[in-house]
Amino acid sequence: YGRWLFKHRNKVFTVVMLVLLLGLPPVTFAHDVALDRWLDVLGIAIAASGQILRAAVIGLEYIKRGGVNKQPHADKLVTGGMFAHCRNPLYVGNLLILAGLFVIHNHPLVYLIGGLFYLSAYYAIVAAEEDYLRNKFGADFDAYCREVPRWNIRWAGLGATMASMEMNWKRMVQKDYGTAYFWMAGAALLLTVERLRAGSTGYVGDSMLAPLAGLAALTALFFVVWRLKRARYFQTSNG
Repeated sequence: YGRWLFKHRNKVFTVVMLVLLLGLPPVTFAHDVALDRWLDVLGIAIAASGQILRAAVIGLEYIKRGGVNKQPHADKLVTGGMFAHCRNPLYVGNLLILAGLFVIHNHPLVYLIGGLFYLSAYYAIVAAEEDYLRNKFGADFDAYCREVPRWNIRWAGLGATMASMEMNWKRMVQKDYGTAYFWMAGAALLLTVERLRAGSTGYVGDSMLAPLAGLAALTALFFVVWRLKRARYFQTSNG
């Protein structure tokens, strides 16, 4: 199951997300618009923390996220950068982004179904990847597993790791601008739908303009970065 998901995850994960967020209406927290705004802020903060983690992973020491031929692959065992503090920091970042979007949406079934699906899916994918890495790197991978947690971030020494490495900003933008755009655009759309549905209970006028303006600005920035990428502006010698 994990190997199948690794191959088809982009399509499967996107379909499940769209079904959940579009098929179920956003829920105003405690039927209180003011409280719901604070919940939205919390959701955005959670998702942003996931994006920051992804940026640190990609900017410090990068791995091929899609494998080769849509199967797990590694030329070497990557243990530097954020991988010295968590074995799956990109997936932890993804789960934080998903959790943030779920908090903004705030439908109980989204929490339940989405939480169960994505947690089990990433667990299965990690099992498939670890099986591949253990077969290829043997004792070295086992030693790495003993030292570094699978999901938790080991904070000890993180500052020293960051200080000892140079952040590759161009690679970070090139590799992750799409992920950043789509979750931010999704959050903006969710906020707009919330305000449309709850307009008679406090969301009025300019409160809808903010997420729409944010979406327009994000979309414009997305196409600017896309054009720069096509022009090879972000190309670097180390990826």
